[in-house]
Amino acid sequence: MSPWLQVGLFLAVSWLAVGTGCGPVEDLSGAPVEEPGIVEQPGTLEQEAASANGLSFNGLSFNGMSSNGLSFNGLSFNGLSSQGLASSQFVTWFQTNPTLADMVMRYVVRCAVPAGQLRSYRNPVTGTTHTWAGLLGLAPDWAQGQRATTTEQQVVSACLAAHTTNSGTTMAISVLGLNGRGQAIPYSSVELSGFAKQEACFFGNLFTDEGIYVASDQGLLRGSQSSPRGCALSPGPLERVEENCPPIVPLSSCDVYCESSLFKPYHSRCTYQGRSYRPITTRLRRQDVFECGDGICQFTESCGLGTSYRSCLRDCGPCR
Repeated sequence: MSPWLQVGLFLAVSWLAVGTGCGPVEDLSGAPVEEPGIVEQPGTLEQEAASANGLSFNGLSFNGMSSNGLSFNGLSFNGLSSQGLASSQFVTWFQTNPTLADMVMRYVVRCAVPAGQLRSYRNPVTGTTHTWAGLLGLAPDWAQGQRATTTEQQVVSACLAAHTTNSGTTMAISVLGLNGRGQAIPYSSVELSGFAKQEACFFGNLFTDEGIYVASDQGLLRGSQSSPRGCALSPGPLERVEENCPPIVPLSSCDVYCESSLFKPYHSRCTYQGRSYRPITTRLRRQDVFECGDGICQFTESCGLGTSYRSCLRDCGPCR
């Protein structure tokens, strides 16, 4: 399977999850967001790190992203520019599944290209013009039409993985880290206090066959706790590890694999199997980690006679 087909599969899964989720999420100002699954902060630079997960695991796998790498569509060599988008490799990849490819590119551009810039592609078969907006600017050289550097490949891969969901819901997340040139994604104290819950670190390289990984940045959840981000937060010691996260491989703690930036709320480097990667660090709002016993039967909780999220009497009642 070609690398671009894998990327599509991985992102497609996320896309399918978004399609079954709740209504549009809202940004920090309370303004409704146009696309379910995405929360953008279009105002200040400090707001640009806050977005929402909405990528499905199908998307990352569908077009070959997870096994053959992003290079399959030619963009990693030709650049994320009009020239790269017009290459025969990209056209062939896009036509494999235009709907899924459109979703993949939405997140690729969002992660790689700076806010205020757009990338467009006219489908030669349908005549439809697809336009995608940049946001985080993690790959400045690639966005300018140059070949993606290894570091840019890594941080864009981590960003894509950070935006995936296996639960079918959408929620806002804080995305932190360094771009391909070592410059920090802007953030503010307001963002850190609003997204006060440390979540996970994502790292790997989807442009190659090195895989993509996630580790917890806050330790194990208690047995009574659950989260829509089941692949990012580790379940408690008596709970099973989620198995519906491929191609993302869950590891243990970020502290085991990653180095933290001094006095910064993100990790600067992660190492796995002898390879070093530039990661993305994520944070959540406190209300997005659910607790059995709070009186609300969340979709992550189940009926039963116990006090764990898999058997939550107080919230979901006994099973009938």
